[in-house]
Amino acid sequence: MTRSLAVYYEHPVWFLPLFAELDARGINYVKLNASRHSFDPAAAGADFSVFFNRMSASAYLRGNGQAIFFTQSYLAYLETTGVPVLNGSQAFSLEISKARQLQLFDSLGLRFPKTRIVNCADEILVAASQIGFPLLVKPNIGGRGAGIVRFDSIEQVNAAIEACTLQLGIDQIALVQEFIPARNGRVTRVETLGGKFLYAIDILLTGESFNLCPAELCQIESVVEFLENPEAIVSKAGLNVESCTPPRTLIDVVEKIVAVGRIAVGGVEYMIDDRDGRAVFYDINVLSNFVADAPRVIGFDPHVQLVDFLEQQLGEI
Repeated sequence: MTRSLAVYYEHPVWFLPLFAELDARGINYVKLNASRHSFDPAAAGADFSVFFNRMSASAYLRGNGQAIFFTQSYLAYLETTGVPVLNGSQAFSLEISKARQLQLFDSLGLRFPKTRIVNCADEILVAASQIGFPLLVKPNIGGRGAGIVRFDSIEQVNAAIEACTLQLGIDQIALVQEFIPARNGRVTRVETLGGKFLYAIDILLTGESFNLCPAELCQIESVVEFLENPEAIVSKAGLNVESCTPPRTLIDVVEKIVAVGRIAVGGVEYMIDDRDGRAVFYDINVLSNFVADAPRVIGFDPHVQLVDFLEQQLGEI
């Protein structure tokens, strides 16, 4: 069998730069649409040599929530066939559970926001009294900041519960979490590739949105809208980001996180708590879209390094 790569994805636009780089190099690959897929659990193998999982936790926002749960079973099956899977079932379990992310942080002795995991709105009131204010309520299965709400008082929480405006997400599990004041109004996102540091950026917070994905394509849901007027979409979508170099100690921590999580490609986010200057880890992005205008912001196009990595994986088969 000719060595080939399978790119498994759901969003119709986000991976155009990856596909363009693969095409430019003439790499043999197949696109697998996660929202319309099936597999034979009795089949002994697959028609590709390496499987690259690019499934998004935010698929439910585009009407493809079923693909999230399908992907769990599909990855588990693929891993029994001997096909190398990049960002496999263990990594994907982190992508679709903020609760599991915090458990990983805790297992490594890392600091993260004080949190309670709840499975109904009434428990939010109990958790809020334990956490204190201000606090955030986050769906366990999130993506692009969806459903995250800040509360500054118990009265606000009560009003949201009575109005049925809280979104616990498609698994009906939520995090009630301490609000951390970020030093200098910024959070740091560290991207990794093959378990090693790739680059890092500071994202400047505006307080207007919890969608901190630094790629302009993260803001896009309509492929038709994007293809008809890409310049207009991109011009209104970006965040204020700056390249940065975290301390080596924090880079080492991030590399440890992705190693334990078996994350081949992905990012980790932390902030410096303005109250005491300590790093607080709060998010793992297994599906991590690269920063917009990367050559200007970080000095290179990370898709080149990503495809270098994918070629290396194919070459080792």
